[in-house]
Amino acid sequence: MSIPGQDTVEYGDILVLGPDEGKDYWQPVPANGSISVRIDPEILKIQSPFSLGTQTLPPASYVREHYHPIHDEVLHFIRGKGKARIDGVEHIVEPGVTIFVGRNRRHMFINDSDSELHWLWFIQPNGLEIFFRDIGIEKYPGQPAPEPFPRPKNVLDIEKSTSFGPPLKDPYIPTFEPKK
Repeated sequence: MSIPGQDTVEYGDILVLGPDEGKDYWQPVPANGSISVRIDPEILKIQSPFSLGTQTLPPASYVREHYHPIHDEVLHFIRGKGKARIDGVEHIVEPGVTIFVGRNRRHMFINDSDSELHWLWFIQPNGLEIFFRDIGIEKYPGQPAPEPFPRPKNVLDIEKSTSFGPPLKDPYIPTFEPKK
């Protein structure tokens, strides 16, 4: 199909993915859970490189506090309830909440509930998808979750080469109440 009167228009790619067609990875502690990378420049020709995917965080887990020196990130929460901690301020997250985190803003996500916390993430420029691939274990449809596993020994090198700033000197570490 063409655009009338535009014989030399350059067309972008089209991609439609089914539920099990992303690049999926189990994540190490403290996040545990899983990632599904849905769009990234490795799959498509993207004029302004970005990546997009979902993350699922099980109860009593968290995405450690971090920041991105040159990246802007958007998160839209789909299922579950938890907390986003941004520059030291906690915000309740639940279905329908959308958060924009600009570059150099410290942020983390905490699941202190009894059910999974699930969200959509978008980051520009890309790089987060490479981090998830390099620290994770490939996940297949129907596969049970593995036992919690550690981050790789070279995680700081992976962070530095993808989308993260140097480690924080004073990261916030959440605590979880034991289940009764």
